[in-house]
Amino acid sequence: MIALGNPAPEVRCEATLPDGRIESISLADYRGRWIVLCLWPFDFTLPCQADLRAYSDLAHDFAVSGAVLLGASVDSVYAHRAWVRHALGMVHFPLLGDVTRELVQGLGVLAAHGGALRSTFIVDPEGRVVSQSAHAFEVAPSAHETLRLLHALQGGELAASAWPSGEPFAAAA
Repeated sequence: MIALGNPAPEVRCEATLPDGRIESISLADYRGRWIVLCLWPFDFTLPCQADLRAYSDLAHDFAVSGAVLLGASVDSVYAHRAWVRHALGMVHFPLLGDVTRELVQGLGVLAAHGGALRSTFIVDPEGRVVSQSAHAFEVAPSAHETLRLLHALQGGELAASAWPSGEPFAAAA
């Protein structure tokens, strides 16, 4: 997996936008902003559907926190579009189609089955990876925990594991 502090890969992928349009996106396009990137192995899988809905439900909270929320898998943007239209429902953030697997490989989360590990990354405004979390297929990263981590990283102070997002940092010491 990519080491903390390293630059995020600047791979360009096609993305399905919330309005259904397809657009080319690179993480470098968002330099100067926080990025939260969630990855899942393949579209049309029930566990991944629940994961994406959880992130979509918090999309506004990520945006209010000054972060760009992006999702990615090795499926094409056309598979993403079909998944949204016929199973997943509205998703409030872009879904990158990493069919070349360059992004997944650059992050170090290409699994033996050919898809991405269920994982999340937080990239700071300078383009460096400051948080990473990867899990076996059976376990999903928590959208709420990712939002808490984003807030802690943005705060720039020591945050204990029990620190509740939005509270003063000293409260968790």
